[in-house]
This record gives sequence, C-alpha cells and structure tokens, in this order.
Amino acid sequence: MNVRLYTEADIALLRSMPKRVSNPRAQWSEKPRARPSYRRRNYRAVGRRDETARFSVYRRQNPTDDNDFSCGIAYLPPGGAALTLTRYNGPSHVHGDIAYRPHIHRATEDAIAAGRKPESDAEVTDRYRTLEGALACLVGDFALSRIAALLDEPGLFP
Repeated sequence: MNVRLYTEADIALLRSMPKRVSNPRAQWSEKPRARPSYRRRNYRAVGRRDETARFSVYRRQNPTDDNDFSCGIAYLPPGGAALTLTRYNGPSHVHGDIAYRPHIHRATEDAIAAGRKPESDAEVTDRYRTLEGALACLVGDFALSRIAALLDEPGLFP
C-alpha cells in the first residue's frame, strides 16, 4: 500500500501531538531467526486529545553489537499505510555519506512525493550514543508520556 502525500505541516502536527503510551510495560521479544538477530520492544500510543490518532513505537537492539540499535515511531492512519515519522539509528553502519555515526531519519514531504521511503534521508547527530539515549530523544521530540528513558551522559572526549 502506498503512503499518501503528507505535507510538512501534517508531519509537524503528528510530531508535536501529545501522545500517551498505552502499554508502557511492553516486554522484550527475541527475533533469533532475523539476520542479524535482535531484541525488540513494541509500544502502542494514542493521541492524548484525539484517541483516534494511533502510533507504533519500537526499540530494537542487536544483542551482540551495542552500536546496532534503532528506535522509531510510526503513525497508523485508519485504513491506510503506516507512516514512519522517524528512526533514531546507532553508529553500526554506513548510510550514504554518514559512516558509523548515530543518525536520525525523518519523514519528509519531498521523499514521499519522490516515491522514496518517507524517512529515507538522514542526518548525523550527537544527541545520543545508546539505545536508551535515543529513546529519550524520541520521547522528548514526539511528546510521548507513560514511557521513560534517560538521556546519555555527555562523553568525556569530543
């Protein structure tokens, strides 16, 4: 199913909308047959003022590589294709010009209009170094409540 064309204003509204996680005690699940194998924890969220607005939040960690992680959020429109709004990735891989640095993928109107993955573009970040830190950024950036995470401590070396 194709993703409908969301404007930058639509995306900004979905990002800023206060959201409440409905299953904050979600359990980790193992995906041993996936390559690489990983642990995943999935959450459901709804708009705090508009409970018809539904979202999926996830965090994923490769148990053998601390740098191979991702967390993200997708909007789940009624009867439509999910829209990944953002992914916060660890420094385990190369993405275009970004080599082994934490980076954030964000959905853009331009990417959707071009028929690419909505969140195909990425930018380097120094806001986090770990999955916990990435989740803390996601929680703050997307106005999520009923889920907690700690920001990474500043590094000792630049």
